[in-house]
Amino acid sequence: MRHVFGLIVGAAVAAALLYGAGWAYPQMTRVGSPLIQPIDDTRLLTALGALAGIGLLVGLVSAVRMSPLAAFVPSVVLLSWTVVFLLDMERAAALAPAGPIGDGMQSLLESGIYGLLGIALFIPVLMPSRWSRPDYDDDDDDLDDSDY
Repeated sequence: MRHVFGLIVGAAVAAALLYGAGWAYPQMTRVGSPLIQPIDDTRLLTALGALAGIGLLVGLVSAVRMSPLAAFVPSVVLLSWTVVFLLDMERAAALAPAGPIGDGMQSLLESGIYGLLGIALFIPVLMPSRWSRPDYDDDDDDLDDSDY
């Protein structure tokens, strides 16, 4: 059951990384304009909050002991898209949706951020302790025949 939960969490993390960061990245990069005051721009603050939430989610998936599928699913998605980009840029660009979210996703892909995140999320998958069940102390549950 924990692997099913891990698969669901992994799909949610992949969607957050792709769509959430794809939306937030263009919002953050337009700060370079001298006409925009970062503290007064609510879209910038919302994008910063979204990126902080995505970072927290990625950190929790990497650090918390849950099913390795929670980190493996987004890792495979990000690394696969990076490999497709390296082999055929046009095909990788066609995988992104149209619009500003897709443009942000392509910018993150072209800059290598998705590859970096894919590798970072793959490291917890390699830990053998993630694949085994947690050990529980069963000393309190065992009753000897002498206790009766």
